[in-house]
Amino acid sequence: MKNKHGTVIYVGKAKVLKNRVRSYFRGSHDGKTQRLVMEIRDFEYIITSSNLEALILEMNLIKKYEPKYNVLLKDDKSYPYLKITNEEHPRLITTRKVKKDGGKYFGPYPNAGAANETKKLLDRLYPLRKCRTLPDRVCLYYHIGQCLAPCEFEVSEDTNRDLVQRIAKFLNNGHQEVKKELQVKMEHAAEELNFERAKEMRDQMHHIDAVMEKQKMTINDQVSRDVFGFSYDKGWMCVQVFFVRQGKLIERDVSVFPFYQEPEDDFFTYLGQFYLKEEHIKPKEVVISAAIDSELAEQLLEVKVVQPKRGKKRELLALAEKNAEQALRERFALIERDEERTTKAVEQLGEALGIDTPYRIEAFDNSNIQGTDPVAAMVTFLDGKPHKKDYRKYKVRSVEGPDDYASMKEVVRRRYFRLLKEEAAFPDLILIDGGKGQLSAAKSVLEDELGLTIPVAGMAKDEKHKTSELIIGEPPAIVPLQRNSHEFYLLQRIQDEVHRFAITFHRQIRGKSMFTSILDDIPGIGEKRKRQLLKHFGSMKKMKEATLDDFRKVAIPDRISQELMNRLHDQDRA
Repeated sequence: MKNKHGTVIYVGKAKVLKNRVRSYFRGSHDGKTQRLVMEIRDFEYIITSSNLEALILEMNLIKKYEPKYNVLLKDDKSYPYLKITNEEHPRLITTRKVKKDGGKYFGPYPNAGAANETKKLLDRLYPLRKCRTLPDRVCLYYHIGQCLAPCEFEVSEDTNRDLVQRIAKFLNNGHQEVKKELQVKMEHAAEELNFERAKEMRDQMHHIDAVMEKQKMTINDQVSRDVFGFSYDKGWMCVQVFFVRQGKLIERDVSVFPFYQEPEDDFFTYLGQFYLKEEHIKPKEVVISAAIDSELAEQLLEVKVVQPKRGKKRELLALAEKNAEQALRERFALIERDEERTTKAVEQLGEALGIDTPYRIEAFDNSNIQGTDPVAAMVTFLDGKPHKKDYRKYKVRSVEGPDDYASMKEVVRRRYFRLLKEEAAFPDLILIDGGKGQLSAAKSVLEDELGLTIPVAGMAKDEKHKTSELIIGEPPAIVPLQRNSHEFYLLQRIQDEVHRFAITFHRQIRGKSMFTSILDDIPGIGEKRKRQLLKHFGSMKKMKEATLDDFRKVAIPDRISQELMNRLHDQDRA
């Protein structure tokens, strides 16, 4: 499905395409489906030879186009793993990225702190190398017994293999033996009144508990599996994934999203995308509901898929489904409130302006101090939410002095000339931070120079620099908006965000220009030394705090360094 700009907004699949497409345009729908249908202007289709092929194609197209109405697993949440590297002299590290590099991965773990503490414990017990690159001589880790120092001494392949096997055994539920050893050492230390040592042993056992043992449900077969339970209602679906490692439930993942196909179809879309994320390693076994086609799931995931009817696995699946139902109930109230602040506010703003719903809004603001270092910024809001990927910064090039109107003209011209050149999608509404003058300047560029007919409105401020009114049209007229309405609050958020973004950029530019202007005035500092100083110190504040020794590290002569320090301190006194 595509919108008026030709942008893909939804990808779906169906056995009978005519029935699926017709269903969108007949009968009554909930609000989210109505919004999808309102945006559809065109569609295209691809015929596939099987349901599995259609499912894989759907996943690939969603990954390629990132349609706004599809299930998008775009959260940046990841879990820590312990990894034994695949090197001549392996290392034990913690990581949140899983790669096909021959390393051994253990996890994911529910608590990053506890995982790190377990690594520290393993470092003390099994002295694999610690350095990323081998140093020229032994380091502190060798002297405290945590490294065999392959940098200086020969460490055989058999020794490394033995250490790796022992670590792997520990992480694969062989930690009980180590825990018993720690228990004995703790009691022995306590008998010798070495309570500090005893406390250290006790804390280590607690860390092992946190990572390896504190579970409400265990399964004795030690198989790593993921359990998928889902629930749906009112066009929304919640999927709860339980991670079971070495027979223990260690973590869960929760996703709530709208769906537009049959629930089972969208669950398959979610399932396929779940393992496209690097941090999700496919387990030995996946547990799903009996309502799902297990044969298709096995073909899609290429792992064993089970649908338990009784026993511990069935209890885990029921628990995941119960959690999904509860999470969905809790989210409905939040979803409804969020929609009022975002999507519905956008719809009401469009009605107030007399235009189509502005799903994509771009807002501009200028920033300068008495005409120096003029800059501008643009922010993008999609469906009433900031879309920071599309934010843009501009250095004003052709304007000298404090000319807000000319600056606005230049920036609007550059932005939309580029979109014309790249044949990219245009916004549904452009907002200009300012009154009639800035609004008129932007419109003259869009309509007279570029021939574009995009709705443009101005956001005027009161004496307290707060959003006061929205103006549109020729001559500009005030748009009647209730001060306590969601659409007015949306305007405030947009205006505050573009102002913040512009001011932040201006401070960065101003700081750099002040920095370079001082350097330009000092004999003996040319372009090469200026780059060295900028790279080394990064800011005026750090340079002001520097000593002669700090400047010597950049190979600056003492005479020049002293002159620079005097200038910087004179500027502070001025």
